[in-house]
Order: sequence, then C-alpha cells, then structure tokens
Amino acid sequence: MILVHPDQARLYCESAMTEAETHQIAGGAAAVFSAACPGKETSNEDSAALIPFDATSGVFAVADGMGGTRGGEQASALAVRALHRSLAEAAGRGALMRTAILDGIESASRAVIELGVGAATTLAVVEVQGGSVRPYHVGDSMILVVGQRGKVKLQTVSHSPVGFAVEAGVLDAAAAMHHEDRHLVSNVLGAADMRIEVGSTLKLAPRDTLILSSDGLFDNLHLDEIVARLRKGPLRSGVRRLSEDSARRMTQPEAGEPSKPDDLTFVAFRRGSAT
Repeated sequence: MILVHPDQARLYCESAMTEAETHQIAGGAAAVFSAACPGKETSNEDSAALIPFDATSGVFAVADGMGGTRGGEQASALAVRALHRSLAEAAGRGALMRTAILDGIESASRAVIELGVGAATTLAVVEVQGGSVRPYHVGDSMILVVGQRGKVKLQTVSHSPVGFAVEAGVLDAAAAMHHEDRHLVSNVLGAADMRIEVGSTLKLAPRDTLILSSDGLFDNLHLDEIVARLRKGPLRSGVRRLSEDSARRMTQPEAGEPSKPDDLTFVAFRRGSAT
C-alpha cells in the first residue's frame, strides 16, 4: 500500500514490493524497497517514507515494527505518518526541518504507546539539505554513508546490547552477525524512556551513497558486502543486488554465512540522477 499525498510525500506501509522504486527528491534520486520476509504469511511490519520539504531538501525514514510485539505494522506506520504530518505542518509555517523531525518522532512514540497493546518500532531518519545529511535514529535500523571508493563515512550505532558491544570493541562485527542476542533492542518508539540520537551533519560527495535500512539487510549481508554493492555503478543496479542477495541469504543459507529471515526495507539515495 503506497500513500501519495498532495505534497508528493510517499509513505510505504505493509508493502509487498518485488523490485525497488526510484524517485527524484531533494536534489537527487532515492530508491525504496520494502517486502515481507520470504514465505511469511502475515503483514510486512516495516514502513518507509520519502518526504520532500522543498526543492533541494527532504526527509527519508525507515521504521521496523518489532516482531514479537502486538501491532508491529501499526507501530511502524504510525511512526512514518507522524513524521510526515509534523513536516507538512512545519513547511506550512516556515519552521525548521530539524525541529519538525524531533517533534514528529516524539509524537510517533506517544501514538505507539496510546495503542495500548505493547507495540514498538525502531525508526531511522535522515534529513537532506543542499547536499548535506544529518541522521536521527531510535533502535537498530541502520544509517550508512558509503563513498565511491568504499570508505564508510557514516555508520550509526545500533541501540542494542550487541551493537554497543561492537562499538566498545568487546565483540567483533563477524561474531555479532551470529550472536544469539542480536534480536534484542534497547531503545524503541513506544517505550516511556525512548531517546533520540542525533548525528552530526555530513556533506555528501557527488558519488556518495546514503542508505537507511531495517535489520533485514544488515543481519543478512556483511558490511563489506553492502559497501561493495553500493559504492559504484548505477543506483538501481546496486539496490537490486541488495534486495536479491538479502532474500537469497534468508532462503538459501550458506555454511558460515549469516541467515536471518526477516522483513526487508531500505531507502538508498544519491545526489543527481539514479545512474
């Protein structure tokens, strides 16, 4: 289900995509993919959003409704809708995009709590303004910026015991991929103590690629595999490889490689065109 609003925002909730869609936004091209876990009979609990703010700026979001809680798909949809509503109101009164994002995330968390069913969701948000990006996140949905030569210029730290252990150097990334507690998340929308981590502004080089993703991507492909698929070549080709290879890893696990069947949603962005 894709909701296209008069302001040209695109919200993806309970989507069942077979290939990514690409749209021009914020002075560049954004590709979106969202699908339920292969073989899953229930709804896709992930949501995503592309929200234009003006001709050269916009906001991208990915929300991962928590499996094992009631209303995961409702929680993730509430998150992107509350964010869109806050940004639309801010644009109408000339308010700052940063303020609107923070207000939208806080509003979303309250709305999830008010469902009253113990629902929760992660949320990864990136604002794009004039070729610069700033990340905001709650939970373990990842935000990454990769240079054309493969340099990782930005990578958020997952709000989880395993994520913090990797950041502290207690656990290496390869071991983390197979850790029995990788599914645990310590910070979510829908929790009374939810906190928003705001990153620094980063200027994108012309061939840098930004990606926001639910853990269906980063739990099935190693970081270097994701970087290799994104760092060069057309954006459309890169995102197609990501979706296909993630699904293959979920359904046809190879010895020693990660395999965690899950819903998969990501947004990838480059300045300029989709080539």
